[in-house]
Amino acid sequence: MNLLKRVQTDKSASLYLATCSGCHGEKMNAFVDRKWKFGNSKEDLFKSIKNGHPNEGMPSFKAAFTDKEIYALADYILTGIKNVDQYTIDEKPSSSLFKTEKMSIRLDTVAKGMQIPWSIAFLPGKDMLVTDKVGKLYQITEDGSKKEITGVPEVVAEGQGGLMDVILDPSFATNKLIYLSYSKPKNSLATTAIMQAKLSGDRLTEQKDIFIAEPYSRTRHHYGSRMVFGRDGFLYFSVGERGNEKENPQEIKGNDLGKIHRIKTDGSPAPGNPFAKTPGAEASIYSYGHRNPQGLAVDPKTGVIWSNEHGPRGGDELNIIKPGQNYGWPVITYGINYDGKIMSPISAKEGMAQPQHYWIPSIATSGIAFVSGNKYPAWKDNILSGSLRFKYLNRSVMQNDKVTHEEILFKNIGRLRDVRMGPDGFIYIAVESPGTIYRLVPLPN
Repeated sequence: MNLLKRVQTDKSASLYLATCSGCHGEKMNAFVDRKWKFGNSKEDLFKSIKNGHPNEGMPSFKAAFTDKEIYALADYILTGIKNVDQYTIDEKPSSSLFKTEKMSIRLDTVAKGMQIPWSIAFLPGKDMLVTDKVGKLYQITEDGSKKEITGVPEVVAEGQGGLMDVILDPSFATNKLIYLSYSKPKNSLATTAIMQAKLSGDRLTEQKDIFIAEPYSRTRHHYGSRMVFGRDGFLYFSVGERGNEKENPQEIKGNDLGKIHRIKTDGSPAPGNPFAKTPGAEASIYSYGHRNPQGLAVDPKTGVIWSNEHGPRGGDELNIIKPGQNYGWPVITYGINYDGKIMSPISAKEGMAQPQHYWIPSIATSGIAFVSGNKYPAWKDNILSGSLRFKYLNRSVMQNDKVTHEEILFKNIGRLRDVRMGPDGFIYIAVESPGTIYRLVPLPN
């Protein structure tokens, strides 16, 4: 970019930040995939900025800016929103072979015939457990056949609720214990619950809820529900704020929602939790100020917990989870509300964590996994994230805990709900519509 153009861009950015961001967001996310009521060409934007639309709440800026400044501002806005174009994918995959930036990949179908496979867990040997959001748990064998496991909890399979995550106890080989996260009903209400149960053949036994998030809610979204065992042996799991951003995520007293929790396998708070000695606070809380984290993973090199979190319209986040940290929702955010209204005029505040990375527009993040082992050397230590909204697998190249490059993989494969590193060293993904589990097989170029 030459010096003159850079100066003009910097000036337009300052104008936008000073006069437009209060209504349209700091990162122009209000413009992303919106319906342009008054046109979206440069001339249309010029007229809207200059003359305004008083009946729509849009003031005129003809007294504040010159025509040259308005045209430059229109150019700045149009350039800034073009990042959504990379997600505009119309074609369906025509084969199981995909050429990526670093290698070729074949998607092998491991299992199909499910509705919404939410989570994958690998059993000793070559079988796996797969949850179906509608309320079913399957054991999948190496040949792709599946048997339904009975004894799962009753779920509220409405909206974003249902049977969600599944993981094995670290001592599963001897105790056969698994953990399920699910939307637990109570009359017309529901909440996020964690059940511990023993896998006994094709049924679950000794079921008990070891955590039930309070308060229950009438809403049917933002359950969170992703679980992971840390290197410390404790169970970490997310609980969404259930759509009540005004009360739940910032409140640590008597409120489990909008939090990541850390507990022992009997359900009691893990020792050393950051708010254990805070009067009235929930002792299981590990971090707070979350919206709806649906991805948790342990960095295999460091043991650090990472999370994918749904933003509103814009502002999905990739976070490192630290004890006692406030992640800011809804006080700070890079997103806006779905109706275009500003959730918060600020995206940073002292004492609140900044994400390691954020996505505008929202890709609707889901499962997350670190690439390890030796089968994908070109992807080693990359972070893989599912996209529900744009139906692809996102590859993030990391350096010093920051994303330095991204690649869209398997465009339009389907709503990608989960991604896991298998014990055999292969990457597995769970895709909706139709519900399918794929294995990623690297091929020589």
